[in-house]
Amino acid sequence: MENNKGQETVATPSQADSNSAKEDITKDAQGLFQSIKKFLFELLDFRNDTDQEATIEAIKNDISFKGATAWILICSIFVASIGLNANSTAVVIGAMLISPLMGPILGVGMSIAINDIDTLRKSLINLAIMIVLSLLTAFLFFFLFPLREETSELLGRVRPDIRDVLIAFFGGLALIIARTKRGTIASVIFGVAIATALMPPLCTAGYGLAIGNFDYFLGAMYLFTINAIFIALATFLVLKLLGFTMIRYVNSVKRKRIARIASVIAILVMIPAIMTFIGVYKESIISANYKKFLKDEIEANKDLWLQRQNIDIQDKKINLFFNGDVSDATKTFLRNELKTYSRIDGYELLINENKARSVDRVVDAYDRAIAELDEKDNIIKGLQKEIEDLKITVSNLNQRLEQDAVLRDKNTIPFSRIAKDAKIRYNDIVEISFSKVLTSKDFIKVDTIPVASVKWNKKLPDSIKVKKEIELKKWLQKELKLESLKLE
Repeated sequence: MENNKGQETVATPSQADSNSAKEDITKDAQGLFQSIKKFLFELLDFRNDTDQEATIEAIKNDISFKGATAWILICSIFVASIGLNANSTAVVIGAMLISPLMGPILGVGMSIAINDIDTLRKSLINLAIMIVLSLLTAFLFFFLFPLREETSELLGRVRPDIRDVLIAFFGGLALIIARTKRGTIASVIFGVAIATALMPPLCTAGYGLAIGNFDYFLGAMYLFTINAIFIALATFLVLKLLGFTMIRYVNSVKRKRIARIASVIAILVMIPAIMTFIGVYKESIISANYKKFLKDEIEANKDLWLQRQNIDIQDKKINLFFNGDVSDATKTFLRNELKTYSRIDGYELLINENKARSVDRVVDAYDRAIAELDEKDNIIKGLQKEIEDLKITVSNLNQRLEQDAVLRDKNTIPFSRIAKDAKIRYNDIVEISFSKVLTSKDFIKVDTIPVASVKWNKKLPDSIKVKKEIELKKWLQKELKLESLKLE
């Protein structure tokens, strides 16, 4: 028994080699991990390249707001307002590059990080003055300037979302890291100024005040607040990470309370921004479904003439306004098709039609519109001539057909008028024709039977088609003053 136990504790040469190999692999893996860790630390560490005194001095110098700085701000506001009004991205970017608004915001973050209450007070006062002066300048420009169109550059600053929070925070990180580095990285500062976009929201807020739209004003000011708070928050976090020396006061509790307040405000701003992002995302999907419905079901139907349309997302209603009559079958078809679009299947479809407007009146109105456009733009002349030529050609063909019919039968009907009226009443009709057929049941007496042939839209359900054919037959008999009529 003792010999057996002794044999179990002695490792064979092959087992010893295997254990040695495992130990070598483990040591190599640990060495590789340490090398990667050291490489990443040296790559991302920027603490050794920080100049505390120069950074604090530079930020404090940018806080001051008087003389030339005030005029630079006014000029940049004017430039940004003109760029927003002209819908010029390049001009807006130019205004952001010369704006001095970034200084007081960095001052707020730095003063909280190093417990500099005097600098915090100075930064907040200068920031408030800058905001008031910016709003006043933008208000005067848009109030006095005669052209105040709602451009995409303006409307892009009235609906902030979570992306604006991320842009402001990471932009602020890039800016403060650049400012703490020895020397100045101008290109980074300019890039951050463009990304965080402090000027355009203030100009848009002034525009909202000028036109009396407080939704625009509040949305733009909310966007500016997001940018300002998260730039200051990023400044606070970086300076705390770098271990900037704190100014000591007798009441150190006050500094801690201010830091907590800044963090709470940042969280409170982020929550509604996330909700806004979710809302905007949902609205964009609904809008995409709505546009697809208009394109596939309305614009693709050549029998429908859509005059205008709108969608009310809040009340879940879609309003469509058509020129001419819209048949009950078409209304039913559109409502059924709407249910196939997942994001708008629960919306109420309201179809408004102009029943008093005949085809002739529509054509007259269209001619008048063409004439008005022709006076403004010579390019329309060529299109107008083509339309007139087509109308004359169609009119001549109709006249020839009716003249030939008159020569054959003095009691012929005005088919051109009947066809137009039939199309107005039943817009699902694709083609209609009328003829008189000779027939004999006893092979002695010959009778003449009026026959109308109709082709319907292929999408029209058979049940609806049968109903419409009965209505059409009665209407044709009345219009043609016929006792009997065969409908095919």
